[in-house]
Amino acid sequence: MRFGAAVLRAYEEPFTVEEVALTEGPAAGEVLVRIAGCGMCRTDLAVRRSAGRSPLPAVLGHEGSGVVVETGGTGTGLSPGDHVVVSFDSCGHCRNCLGAAPAYCDSFASLNLFGGREEHAARFTDASGRPLAPRWFGQSSFAEYALVPARNAVRVDPSLPLELLGPLGCGFLTGAGAVFNSFGVGPGDTLAVFGAGAVGLAAVMAAHAAGAVTVAVDRHPGRLALAERYHALPVPAAPGGPSDRILRLTGGGAAYALDTTGSPRLINEALRSLRPTGRLGLVARLHDTLPLEVGTLDRGRGISHICEGDAVPGVLIPRLTALWQSGRFPFDQLIRTYPLADINEAEHDCETGRVVKPVLVPDGRRH
Repeated sequence: MRFGAAVLRAYEEPFTVEEVALTEGPAAGEVLVRIAGCGMCRTDLAVRRSAGRSPLPAVLGHEGSGVVVETGGTGTGLSPGDHVVVSFDSCGHCRNCLGAAPAYCDSFASLNLFGGREEHAARFTDASGRPLAPRWFGQSSFAEYALVPARNAVRVDPSLPLELLGPLGCGFLTGAGAVFNSFGVGPGDTLAVFGAGAVGLAAVMAAHAAGAVTVAVDRHPGRLALAERYHALPVPAAPGGPSDRILRLTGGGAAYALDTTGSPRLINEALRSLRPTGRLGLVARLHDTLPLEVGTLDRGRGISHICEGDAVPGVLIPRLTALWQSGRFPFDQLIRTYPLADINEAEHDCETGRVVKPVLVPDGRRH
């Protein structure tokens, strides 16, 4: 089968929308999904800075949503016509997968970032028959179709706006999952969110839904205005440090802080903004040594990395869609859609902060 997809052929070149091919249909445990929309995440764009670790040419995209059109046997738990959100890949049989922690799968990096599953890899080619890298995050959803392991795909209510749901599989899942799963935020808790992008604003929304008091830190006034719209107290990330203001606003420090920036300066500010025994979670990948300033880890404060919001996608994604239906998680307000053919414009708007969450729509719609 042949269909359109956005291919990245070199780290410094733009995406090209071209015809690609699947030489075989879904194997056992797989489903073929017709993509309705796919969010663009900064993890996709970080491939350009991966120093050759992510193989190219490749079809990226890992926040896909769509309709199942074919299944590989009867054991997938899905049927043609099902609406699904596609999340990250995991092996399903390591200790962490069996312990309901698939984001910490022993094979997470190899399955999602550095080549994908080895079995049936050669089925994915360009129009001339040259192989493309195996599935990015188990899906490669910057395309009209994606072949995915059924364990990645979460069935959703068909009445939901399917083309907008893809970011629930990664970016929004990470921010909301950090609040609900990693921190267990509840009524009256305090949370400081550093970075009001897609992940940070999802955390802000989730914290408000949980009844917490939230402070949002960002350098862009427009992003702070968005955070305030979703009930966070805005604090500029100005030189001199936001931690003193957070300590005042929270009456002695936040119980939890979430850093989405990867900035060493702001990570130290986040630690200083915590009350005794407070916890800081990092979701951005660090690319260098993290220098911690004297006193930042005093008084029982802790720091850890959070992957994919500690989520089991099949549990958290239905929770988020239910919150959206009740008006308590308006993630759709952060989205702007682009035709798949305009992927390079979407990348530019994402990188410059013009858009919080671009979503690519294969059928060419935009709003």
